[in-house]
Amino acid sequence: MVFKRRDRRPVWQVTADFIYPRGGWSRAAQYVKHRVRRLPDTPERIARGIWAGVFAAFSPFYGFHFLVAVLFAKLMRGNILASLMATFFGNPLTYVPIGVAALSSGHAILGKPFDRSVLRGTPENDMCGLGCQFGNAFADIWHNIKAVFTTQQADWQSLQVFYDEVFYPYLIGGTVSGVIVATVCYSLVVPVLSAQQKRRKKKLEAKLAKLGQSSVE
Repeated sequence: MVFKRRDRRPVWQVTADFIYPRGGWSRAAQYVKHRVRRLPDTPERIARGIWAGVFAAFSPFYGFHFLVAVLFAKLMRGNILASLMATFFGNPLTYVPIGVAALSSGHAILGKPFDRSVLRGTPENDMCGLGCQFGNAFADIWHNIKAVFTTQQADWQSLQVFYDEVFYPYLIGGTVSGVIVATVCYSLVVPVLSAQQKRRKKKLEAKLAKLGQSSVE
């Protein structure tokens, strides 16, 4: 294939680049911004795609943000590529503030006290942080699925606690926070992209006019 990498990167390097891209997150953000500006679509469709991607970044479905973004982009008739790029709104630098916003607002809406130790973990109580809890939850789900076909015993108690204290409040709060932040992004992106596309169109018309004049001469 023409665009296939000649040097295949090992898994550890792919993981490291995701956590901290080469050149830093600032350069990665500039690259995504440049690609979004060059998308061949209307500002409204691109902005709807960005809405879907930013909203997906606030969902508790870690590992499936791309699927969530594509689903909402299709429902909203937004640009799918823009939605995929906008999911990078959620990255290792923003996951903590996103988690704080989602969990705190979710617990407040549900009328439950929010224990911030859920985020950072408490070693003395053998409690891990937010990312660790999601990882343990997926591991428990996989264990219980295997238990159906083996002699292992399924245990849903820890998952019930995770659902009540983390997942469900995160889902409620993440939905509210995601709608607010995604809508703000949408309202900012439409006029910016409209102005950029108009400016690009004028430059192209000026070049074509100049070429036309030179050909006549």
